[in-house]
Amino acid sequence: MSILVLIISCTIAAYLLGSIPTAIWYGEAYFGFDIRKHGSGNAGATNTFRVLGKRAGTIVLLIDAIKGWIATSLALMMYYGHLIDWSECQNLKLLFGFAAVLGHIFPVFSNFKGGKGVATLLGMVMSVHPEAALVCMVIFFLVFLSFHYVSLGAIIASLSFPILLLLKTFGKENDLVIIFGFILFLLILITHRKNVVRLCKGQENRIYLRPKKESV
Repeated sequence: MSILVLIISCTIAAYLLGSIPTAIWYGEAYFGFDIRKHGSGNAGATNTFRVLGKRAGTIVLLIDAIKGWIATSLALMMYYGHLIDWSECQNLKLLFGFAAVLGHIFPVFSNFKGGKGVATLLGMVMSVHPEAALVCMVIFFLVFLSFHYVSLGAIIASLSFPILLLLKTFGKENDLVIIFGFILFLLILITHRKNVVRLCKGQENRIYLRPKKESV
């Protein structure tokens, strides 16, 4: 098998892996309904948290992140198999990770109607740049805990990734990774466009880790 055929095969595999509709299948298997017909209608971890609860939401979040990490790490298998060098490995991580994120947003297994790609993107970033991913996770939780908007936290965290690399927070970085980071931020912004409108209008739904205390 030539390298080109292998790269194409891994790209397809990454897309199919990203296409696994975790929220839909989990909702159907354990609750007997399609998550897309409830809550926001989105087939992602946030809507799962909102409709099915913390346990279900956490499971969906972890699985979606893991599938992004595995898809991106297909490049490492090629590297450790001595088929590509490290520079090529880094570039292919971006390709495979992007394919997985697209798979999550447009899953072939559920009529191309999926989630917004945040959890799968997190898994991708964990594989591409673990240090930056951890900082972005902290940023997400700080924003979320401060304002209780998952969408706002996701948007700011996704923008933080390329900015951290651009500022050389962790040393000299691959320019392609920085450019790709901004592209992924734009993708997240597009998938959250309705949320942005609701945020601007003050109509976005808040999510609380603990139930709000009712005033007496």
